[in-house]
Amino acid sequence: MNVLMSPESEADTPGEAALPGTLPDALRAELVAFRRDLHMHPELGNQEFRTTAAIKKRLERAGLKPRVLPIGTGLVCDIGTDSGQWSGGPRMLALRADIDALPIPDTKSECAYRSQVPDRAHACGHDVHTTVVLGTGLVLAALHEQGLLPRPVRLVFQPAEEVLPGGAADAIEGGALDGVRRILAVHCDPRVDAGRIGLRVGPITSACDRLEIALNGPGGHTARPHLTTDLVTAAARVVTDVPPLVARRVDSRSGLALTWGRIESGHAPNVIPQHAELAGTVRCLDLDAWRQAPDLVMGAIDEIADLYRAKSEITYVRGVPPVVNEVTSTELLQAAMVARRGTDAVESTEQSLGGEDFSWYLEHVPGAMARLGVRPPGERTVRDLHQGDFDVDEHAITVGVEMFTAAALIDAVQ
Repeated sequence: MNVLMSPESEADTPGEAALPGTLPDALRAELVAFRRDLHMHPELGNQEFRTTAAIKKRLERAGLKPRVLPIGTGLVCDIGTDSGQWSGGPRMLALRADIDALPIPDTKSECAYRSQVPDRAHACGHDVHTTVVLGTGLVLAALHEQGLLPRPVRLVFQPAEEVLPGGAADAIEGGALDGVRRILAVHCDPRVDAGRIGLRVGPITSACDRLEIALNGPGGHTARPHLTTDLVTAAARVVTDVPPLVARRVDSRSGLALTWGRIESGHAPNVIPQHAELAGTVRCLDLDAWRQAPDLVMGAIDEIADLYRAKSEITYVRGVPPVVNEVTSTELLQAAMVARRGTDAVESTEQSLGGEDFSWYLEHVPGAMARLGVRPPGERTVRDLHQGDFDVDEHAITVGVEMFTAAALIDAVQ
């Protein structure tokens, strides 16, 4: 099985007849309604109580036994373990969804299912991810009842992906990976047409850390800066000098980048302040460079601050490492998509500078993430992630469910 095969290497037509698990119209409509309900009621990280309850209720209606994570939100649910056939080893395939929303307003003006919660929106597609894994669970449960699910599968509905360092650590501590041999995920991609996925082997996202700095020193009158620590100038030089300094101390191919999002100091034009604050993010394409990043960044900040006699207090919040797609897991996602929709439905994708805490699972078990196309085919305008007008072509839900279902069936015979 070759990753990102050319059209000549496999049949160009979908192979849906070869695998069970396609969606009947009634379930397809139900999943769209479920996604819209989540979209209307977004909840922030570690506050996803309504979302967790809705997922749990639907899984229980299907005869499953979901378990809420010890932290109170999020849940896991096993399908097929009641047969007793696979006890005693790490054999399960896990499918992960993140369930939290973002603290931004929904700005879609003409949308019947826009957010009903002020300053909260599913603007990153987590409602779609959740619905895809839920729908996959319902299809797999039906296949299990028919004796057509060869190996157990675990559903992981994870809270707080948007909260550094991410809710994946809580899910793992709560046993989400116990008995798991491989884990898969999708992430909505508004640059890819609905009906398609993007794949790559190796890093598909970047590391992302948060940086907060306080600079302090004696202030004074702007007429006598030589008697003060000129904190405004010191802060400005930290902003302009530290990013290139850090970039020159690491292999440029690592893509280590420090970008500022906030700088604040002073209140009056003729007063040199005693305090300045800066905040930003550190992103990195390479895992080894990410491990070096805290020492490199903090060292550069101290060097520049010392030049201006400013005392620096640095808070470096470790975020997430890059998501590094493992070869066999990526091949599994490709094989599943080809089986459902043909080779033309798979495209190569680039590494994103965004962070994703799915990476923490991959520190323990092999796995891969696919870019799930959500752009209406033919639409030129891209509704980007983390924007208030973000929305999706809901055909992507069907595509995601059928791909994951195929992945579970193919993985079982490997």
